[in-house]
This record gives sequence, structure tokens and C-alpha cells, in this order.
Amino acid sequence: MNAPVSALAPVWVGDIPQLDAAAVYHATSPANGMARIILPSGHVAYHLTRYHEVLQVLTDARFVRRPCNTEDGPSFLPTITPNELLLNNDGASHARLRKVVAKDFSAAGVATLRDTVIQATHARLDALSSQTGVIDLLDLVLECIPAEVDCHLLGIPLADRSYYRPLTHTVQIADPRDVPELLRQFWLVYDYLMDLVTGRRTTAPHGLIRRFVAARHESVPPLNDEELVGILLGILIGGDQNILTVLCKVVYTLLAAPALWQSLRAQPATLPAMVEELLRLIPLGTTSTFPRIASEGVHGSFGFIPAGSVVYADVFAANRDPAVFADPLRIDPQRNASKHLQFGYGMHHCMGAALARMEITTVLEILLQRMPDLQLAQPAASVPWTHGTILRRPASLPVCGLTLR
Repeated sequence: MNAPVSALAPVWVGDIPQLDAAAVYHATSPANGMARIILPSGHVAYHLTRYHEVLQVLTDARFVRRPCNTEDGPSFLPTITPNELLLNNDGASHARLRKVVAKDFSAAGVATLRDTVIQATHARLDALSSQTGVIDLLDLVLECIPAEVDCHLLGIPLADRSYYRPLTHTVQIADPRDVPELLRQFWLVYDYLMDLVTGRRTTAPHGLIRRFVAARHESVPPLNDEELVGILLGILIGGDQNILTVLCKVVYTLLAAPALWQSLRAQPATLPAMVEELLRLIPLGTTSTFPRIASEGVHGSFGFIPAGSVVYADVFAANRDPAVFADPLRIDPQRNASKHLQFGYGMHHCMGAALARMEITTVLEILLQRMPDLQLAQPAASVPWTHGTILRRPASLPVCGLTLR
């Protein structure tokens, strides 16, 4: 009889080499009874880490994003981004842009893409039928799936991936050591999307790009080209590079702690719960949310934050708050606790949350079915990593146990 998951030896975050990134901020003197940090931009920010305090900031419209996106604004990024991005809008302007994507990125909307994920995953595994020994699972399997799904969703030719994906990879690393080159590659991505929106490049009739352009007058006022590109940037980059990053780290974690993989083999019905637990614990990059500014003085359980103050609501820390998650560093898919905040909450809740959950769960289902003996081919501590501000993940996943079913 298979042992229940709870009977397995505990697995802790600290058991997984390299999973946690070093902080990119520095502590400074507290104020008003609250901890403060210095951001990479040099700004001092209130640092909130308790779950309910972070939740209040994420859901309080008085903490705004737009003023942060200025040349001298508080940021984890080495440069500003276009104001048309959802991330840089608040209130009514954010709601107007968000409405465009709400239906397609709902749980029901992304469910229509599940067959695309299934087909893409099986195709990559079928291509491994003659492979033996050690392979790079990231390069030969995982790397391809979110990109293919993203192209299908947007209506972009698959052949375009060779052009734009190296650019989006650089954009998400957001390396501050060469900002001019980072900006050059960002604007190449931006111009590529502008060509798709304006028809200078071909898109498929079923894709979101054609549909968003056709429906632009349904927004009040109608969406201009820059706003459409701002919306599509989040889909092109987040729907590919960000989902791949989380997928890669989830697979790495399960293989770095073989007991977790074995528990899923024994009880595949626990997979959705395992995915949620790993989403709670695994940060996307070196930052969990972007800073906000208090548009007026705000009282809360954290105390009083004066108007104009910079606030960093640390979702990463909140998801490990022991007052909400018992033994917070233990990987426990059976825990019964509050919902994690990995995808944010409130107005700036990640629009791709349902898509990420569906893709990650579906890919893992197929890997467990067809490659149940999968394991890392080298010690987890020696797996190479790519380190970036938003994109931080293994650079490769050498695996063995490739017997396909």
C-alpha cells in the first residue's frame, strides 16, 4: 500500500540548493515602528513582511504604482518601462486596460489552451524516444512548451520565436550592468509587437492580437496602438519567460527532493495541491512585488505610513509568515492555510495566474505519466543557474531515467 504524503520524511526549503535568492535590498534604520530597506534604486522603503499587512497594501488603492515608473522613481529595475503596461497603471486606467484581457485569462478562458499544452508536451517527449543517457530537460522539453502556447494564444508564427525569445530573455534578466543594451533589446521587442499590432507583420485570425485590435473601440476611450502593445508585452513575455521560469523551478524542486517526486508518483491526485504549495514557496526572481507609493497617509495593522512614502509589500516573506503558514519552510501539499500571495492580490493580481497553474500542472501530469523514473543526473547543488531580477532559474536541467511510456 502506498504511504500517504504526510508519512514521508519532511522536506524543507533549505533542502533545495539555490532555490532562494539573496536579497537585492539592504536593511536600514526603522521608522514609525516599521522595518525599512534601501532599494537598488537607492530609495528607502517601508518593508512589510507579515501576511495580513502585505495583503492590506495589495488591496488598498491608496498604494499606487504609476509614480514609481519615473526616471528617479523607486524600483528594483535598472530602468523605467512604458507607462502603458498594466503594472504601471492604477485605478480606472488600470481597470480599463485589464478589462481587455479578463475573459481570456480567466480559469475558463485558459482551459481552452489545455489541449495545446498537452500536444506540445507529448510532441517534445516523443522526440526523445531515441535518446538515452543524460539529456537537458530544460532545453529539449520545457523551454519549448510555454513559448508554443504563447504563440498559439497570440496568433504569432512559431518561426518568430528565434527572433524575439533571446530578446525577452535579456529583458527579464534585467541586468543593470549594461542598461543601454538592455534598453536596445527591450525596444526591439516593443517594435516587434508594434509591427504585429499595425499589421506590418502577419498574425493569425484566431489570435489575441487580431481580436484585441478588432475590439479596440469597445474600450472607452478606444485603445491606441501603444496601449495595445503595453497589454501584449505582458502576454508575450510573462506568458512565456515567466511561466517557463516557474515551471523549470518547480520541476527542479521536485527532482532535487526525490521524496516529493515519489509522493506524486504514488498519489498523482495530490498534484494540484503540490503545485500550489510550491508556488507559495518559489519566488519568480529576486523580487516578489514592485514598490508602491502611499498617495495619502494610511493607517493599518502595520502602524501609520505617511503620504509619499515608498512601500515594499514583500509577498515572498508573507508567504512564509508563521502566523499564517505553520512550519512555513516545510513543503507540505496537505497544509490547510490561507491562499498564498505569489500572484499578488487585488488590482495588480497577475493576469497570467490561471494560465501558469494550468500549464505547470498539465506538464507535470504528463511527465509523471510518461517519465516516472525521471531524476537529476547530477547533484542539485551543481546545477547551473541563470540569475536575473525577474528571470532567475536553472540554466539547464540534466536528467536521466528517460524510459518513456
